[in-house]
Amino acid sequence: MADEQDRLLPIANVGRIMKQILPPSAKISKEAKERIQECVSEFICFVTGEASDKCHKENRKTVNGDDLCWALSSLGFDNYAEATTKYLYKYREFERERANQNKATSVVDKDEAPRFDKGVQPGKEIDTTPASLQFRVLERGQTPLASHLD
Repeated sequence: MADEQDRLLPIANVGRIMKQILPPSAKISKEAKERIQECVSEFICFVTGEASDKCHKENRKTVNGDDLCWALSSLGFDNYAEATTKYLYKYREFERERANQNKATSVVDKDEAPRFDKGVQPGKEIDTTPASLQFRVLERGQTPLASHLD
């Protein structure tokens, strides 16, 4: 039982994600959380296994985000692959900008006034959180429109 719990996502996280999409008054049973926990964990293992196989064939030891996007597409989850690829691109762009900001501020001499790049004014707070993914509930047979992914 302990081994199985180790391979599953934390139930609290699963429940929190489920609550985000439901109306505030909705209740979620423990059994429903557990079933979703099992499904999500299995899906992640399925996709990760496909990405890992690709890396193994290419004599690589590290699975990266591009491998996961490829695996989603190769397994027929093209809509997820497209959304994940866009998110990965935006995340990497954000990380690059943050690294450049850190590099710029670490180079500043102690006696020198701090530089504020890209029009950021002194005293204004910079939002450094990456954009979150938004998920929509689809009816059976419905597909997300590309315009919803931007």
